[in-house]
Amino acid sequence: MCTGKCARFIAGALYPLAFISVLCNIILFFPGWSVKYAKDGNLTEEVKYMGGLIGGGLMVLAPALFIHLTGSQGCCGNRCGMFLSIAFAALGVAGALYSFVVAMLGLVNGPYCKVLLIWSTPFKDRSESYLNHRNWWSTCTEPENVVEFNVGLFSTLLVTSGVQLILCASQMINGLFGCLCGTCNQKGPL
Repeated sequence: MCTGKCARFIAGALYPLAFISVLCNIILFFPGWSVKYAKDGNLTEEVKYMGGLIGGGLMVLAPALFIHLTGSQGCCGNRCGMFLSIAFAALGVAGALYSFVVAMLGLVNGPYCKVLLIWSTPFKDRSESYLNHRNWWSTCTEPENVVEFNVGLFSTLLVTSGVQLILCASQMINGLFGCLCGTCNQKGPL
């Protein structure tokens, strides 16, 4: 497979992943499908870091666009473009890594929720993970099903950012080969 074709494949895979990251981060602002918690500031701290929006979204979408353009037809032998794609892919790696770390912290610390009458992060400093003890999840009384909500969305962000990390790192290697050897020299369909 030529490096230009590979770049287009990687960019094509990054687009939906960036969209999923942005969507998950936006949905995390509405636990219990209500705006009242965002208005009152009763959100999980990791949601406010916007790992999916900034890291897995914008910081991956910009490289995806450039990588796609670098691999498009008419850029045959474009060593400079492939060299720049390494830098853009490195930006994507940084964004995916940021999203991955924020999602991991969101899963480890657990949600910010109401326990009896107090808002807190009840699972944050426990010796055992709340993820292994589903019966603890009922500790959070408000927003309704917030633990399932956060676990589902942060897990999706974790997987998505992991795949983005692999794809952007692959483009860094692909860009190096494209820089050294050029992209495809054939004028036929790529």
